[in-house]
Amino acid sequence: MIIKKYVGKTESDAVEAAKKELGSGVVIMNVRDVKKKGIAGLFAAKQVEITVALEEERDIQRPAPSKDTSKLETQVRATQTAVNVVTESSQNIEKKLDSLQALLVTRFQQSEMEKGESEGSDESASSEKEDAAESKEDTEQDRFIRLLYNTMLDSEVDEKYANQIVDDVDKTRKPNLPFDYILANVYQKMILMFSKAEGITPAESGPKIVLFMGPTGVGKTTTIAKIASGFSMEQKKKVALLTADTYRIAAAEQLRTYANILEVPFRVIYSEDDARKAVRDFRDYDYIFVDTMGHSHQNEERLDSMKSLLKAMNESGECQTFLVLSATTKYRDLIKIAASYKPVADYQLIFTKLDETAMMGNLMNIKLFTDKPIAYVTYGQNVPSDIEAFDPQKTVKQLLSTKNEKV
Repeated sequence: MIIKKYVGKTESDAVEAAKKELGSGVVIMNVRDVKKKGIAGLFAAKQVEITVALEEERDIQRPAPSKDTSKLETQVRATQTAVNVVTESSQNIEKKLDSLQALLVTRFQQSEMEKGESEGSDESASSEKEDAAESKEDTEQDRFIRLLYNTMLDSEVDEKYANQIVDDVDKTRKPNLPFDYILANVYQKMILMFSKAEGITPAESGPKIVLFMGPTGVGKTTTIAKIASGFSMEQKKKVALLTADTYRIAAAEQLRTYANILEVPFRVIYSEDDARKAVRDFRDYDYIFVDTMGHSHQNEERLDSMKSLLKAMNESGECQTFLVLSATTKYRDLIKIAASYKPVADYQLIFTKLDETAMMGNLMNIKLFTDKPIAYVTYGQNVPSDIEAFDPQKTVKQLLSTKNEKV
């Protein structure tokens, strides 16, 4: 297997350079922004570095040993080349693939042994064994892909999306293809499905108005406090907190408490006029974070009120909107919630309560259902910690393991 890095002004430029040298069969393993080191780097524009992999033909076409277990071990060993990786990012992704591969191959071997024992007790299975021996390589590939498929289902990835992933793999696979190549292909496809989120960006002029919407009980107010803390305490930005959640007194008081701790201004807004006035009053600030009213997604009256509020805010300044969802919510309910907020505003996603579930499938399901990027995830109640920018590689690794098996 060939693993190389390419740098370009954009990701497309780097990919084009890789394909020009290695061909269209390259698999993108990692993408990251880079800058030149030293003084020159202060003035140089950012570039994009990609790490790609290409399976060499001699690796793909090797004959396989006769015994199932030794065949698996030989395939794994033969395709693990010693690569001198320069960047820490590349080392991390290769470690993830290596550990994930070891886990999946172990599980594959266990399932093969169990299958062999059950077939051995059934005399009628002898003819099936003979038929399978004629196309054993293809059959093993099928079973390995099915293992990946079942693992995704175990992680509660929707069947439709799991089928889409394995169907794409089926279209490009070849006979005798090593398992690590199949795994790398699936791994990369899933990462690309998540795409990138821009997160919170500064306004071109005036304050950036950042609105958070979502149903009750998802941890919206705590999430706002975490994000506001990062901008205020770590980045030293001027931050103001507003709440339009006048239906729940506890929510307003909770945000007021956080504002007092951060020593930033806080205001309750009751109408569109209050919202416009607040933006004018805080026009010298960097960010205005707005907690909208939490309510059931089936409450059309409050959804209409939120539309009016967001319209007033957009007329007053540059806005970004985030839909906050809990990772513990049932998939069908998440679909209804996301669909109900679609007419309200264009949004990015934030998932909370990742510490309360081992199943990460809903993150992929809702990302693909809404076609909206995931910007942040939270995993606890601690402020300002327990929040991070969404990491597709980390999530895909979890999706391809199980709740009882850590990679």
